[in-house]
Amino acid sequence: MKTDDTTSSFTHISTGLIHHPYTAPAGFEAPQPGVFKASTVYFPTVADMRQREWKDKSAYTYGLHGTPTTYLLEERLCSLEGGLQCMLVPSGLAALALVALAVLKTGDEVLIPDNAYGPNKALADGELRHFGITHRFYDPMDPDDLSRQITPSTRLVWLEAPGSVSMEFPDLPEMVRRCRERGVLCALDNTWGSGLAFKAFDLLAVGAGGEGSLAVDISAHALTKYPSGGGDVLMGSVITRDAALHLQIKLCHMRLGLGVAANDAETVLRSLPSIALRYAAHDQTARALAAWWQTQPQCAQLMHPAFEGAPGHAHWQALCDRVPGTGLAAGLFSVMIDARFSQAQVDAFCDGLKLFKIGYSWGGPVSLVVPYDIAAMRQAWPGHLKPGTLVRFSTGLESAQDLILDLHQAVQAHLPMA
Repeated sequence: MKTDDTTSSFTHISTGLIHHPYTAPAGFEAPQPGVFKASTVYFPTVADMRQREWKDKSAYTYGLHGTPTTYLLEERLCSLEGGLQCMLVPSGLAALALVALAVLKTGDEVLIPDNAYGPNKALADGELRHFGITHRFYDPMDPDDLSRQITPSTRLVWLEAPGSVSMEFPDLPEMVRRCRERGVLCALDNTWGSGLAFKAFDLLAVGAGGEGSLAVDISAHALTKYPSGGGDVLMGSVITRDAALHLQIKLCHMRLGLGVAANDAETVLRSLPSIALRYAAHDQTARALAAWWQTQPQCAQLMHPAFEGAPGHAHWQALCDRVPGTGLAAGLFSVMIDARFSQAQVDAFCDGLKLFKIGYSWGGPVSLVVPYDIAAMRQAWPGHLKPGTLVRFSTGLESAQDLILDLHQAVQAHLPMA
């Protein structure tokens, strides 16, 4: 619809362009939602400005507090993970930091699994320590050790399933029960599960929030990984079901001035409809590659939760594979290269891969590989891990057969058997 040209009523064309009266008609619908970018949000009157409430998402007040684009992404992520409230932050690590800063204060203590995501441990040893918040590491495969470590000062327990890099799958329901018994908040880094392998807010599969259900208090998620799916977005989320806890986190989020870019939110919104298909494809490829590694003499140990004999396989099976053969396990696994091979040989193997790129993160279309020094990452060498050099693989969306051929050529060239 064309409107009358009113720009001539102003003394300068710039004023007319800024205050042009045309508004597009409502009712436009398309597969992709609109993208709203704003710092300033307009109010029709001062009274309306004073009455608007942003905490319950009933209105808009400022770009950091939400736009139609971010509200939509938050609601869809709640549906994915089974939560009721969601906050978006600029990265997965920012999600972990937001949780810590929102619920901990000087004199409090946080417990972290010894196989947790490294930057979360570094956060505790750096900023949290500076704030007078103490931390200790517990054995993620021993619920009794978690119980022993909880003290009157413990306010938060981090959970991770599976553990970062070495992929141990804990008895997650039992860990949550131990936290419940002691009245301690439990937060899960749910990036691996992504709301698909298991439900963090319904660990017993009785219906989220229903009588007898067992749930974590907080799910932190690096949307950088599977929700984005392109290796081109940094974003995280913090999801809850308890309104009071959510408000506590939301107010901290506001005070820290955290926000995400509208176009990044748009990218995740565009990717979400395919996350289940992509997750299953990554999973299938990872299992094919893991099965290949099991046949190789260079492999001293396979760390993939869905494989029998892997650390915590029975726990993965009980939580994720209740109907045998249907469980999901993402596209991530690790291999312990036999100790007879030096670090230099393992590094050369990684360098020799052609399809696998060397790089951190995962969940994108390109397969990745990184060798890790487990001894430097743990308080002590885990008893369930065999000696050797650990290499983590993240499968992309390439052909499994092509990836196996790539692995074969690099093994033959750089990890020859005597």
